[in-house]
Amino acid sequence: MAGQRGFFDTDERLQWLSAAGDPLERLAAVVDFELFRPELDAALDRRDRTKGGRPPYDAVMMFRVLVLQTLYTLSDDQTEYQLRDRLSFMRFAGLALHDAVPDAKTIWLFREQLVRAGAFERLFARFDAALSERGYLAKGGQIVDATIVEARRPRLTQAEKDVVKGGGVPEEWNPARTRQIDREGRWTLKRGKKKPVPPGGAARAAAEIAVPMFGYKNHVGIDREHGFVRRFKVTHAAAHDGAQLGAVLDPGNTASAVWADTAYRSAANVEMLEKRGLKPQFQRPKPRGKPMPRHVARGNARRARIRSRVEHVFAAQKCRFALMIRTVGKARATAKLALANLAYNFTRFLWLETRQTA
Repeated sequence: MAGQRGFFDTDERLQWLSAAGDPLERLAAVVDFELFRPELDAALDRRDRTKGGRPPYDAVMMFRVLVLQTLYTLSDDQTEYQLRDRLSFMRFAGLALHDAVPDAKTIWLFREQLVRAGAFERLFARFDAALSERGYLAKGGQIVDATIVEARRPRLTQAEKDVVKGGGVPEEWNPARTRQIDREGRWTLKRGKKKPVPPGGAARAAAEIAVPMFGYKNHVGIDREHGFVRRFKVTHAAAHDGAQLGAVLDPGNTASAVWADTAYRSAANVEMLEKRGLKPQFQRPKPRGKPMPRHVARGNARRARIRSRVEHVFAAQKCRFALMIRTVGKARATAKLALANLAYNFTRFLWLETRQTA
């Protein structure tokens, strides 16, 4: 009968999606998500089932849902809707049309359990170990940098800011407001390039662009050979980049060079690298009030061609993933950024595997 749904209509639609190059299907084909099961089971601790109740959703399936959220910038409610609506999402998560779909509250609770268990750093480390097992060793030296990730801006009085900055809670806040205000993020100024003087304009000092931002910093270290994020650390936005260098260095990298911008150049960092047998390749700042020496400019340009590769990570996260932090507190921000770093490694791994087989 015309218009009547056939038995194989769903299979035909999925075949069409595969023929069109479904990126989620290709990602599921190269990433073995089962390798995360031991870490997920340990974090969720679902051994006690004596009280009965509805069986929980499969842990790996729920983790795939969190990956979908990160790749497509979805809220919990939108994730539930898209899982019900999109065949490609259902297939990636391992759900059939007749299967129950986790609702927004279930997704939130699953992520909260992993946050409280501090599992996201271990999940990231597990995939990094899997990359090494597949032959993607950290090679060629390492490149470190940091980027500010904006969070929801709190609207506080100056008195409230002073109390929060000191680590306290204003006395007039009720429990609801205390939960809703991020007291661990910090304000900072994101400094950009100076505005150029227009042609024919008066000779005067160019004004530097400074944008106030509130949130956290994603400090990362990537390997030069493959471009994977190998180490990361999350701090509030006002933390100095150079102070986090030791935390993002990968001791497993087979080469000694470390590339970074001028924020990392300090006597303490150079001494630390020398003690670890590493070679600093830091950008040099322009002398104050003097033109940049030609040999220094050439050295900076040579190092910048290598160091710029870390910007690909931040561009992918902020443009493709539309990375922002809409949660409250550093623990949840760390989970968000760990997922973003892990999702970037997934997509990078897919690209490298596809290039090898092409």
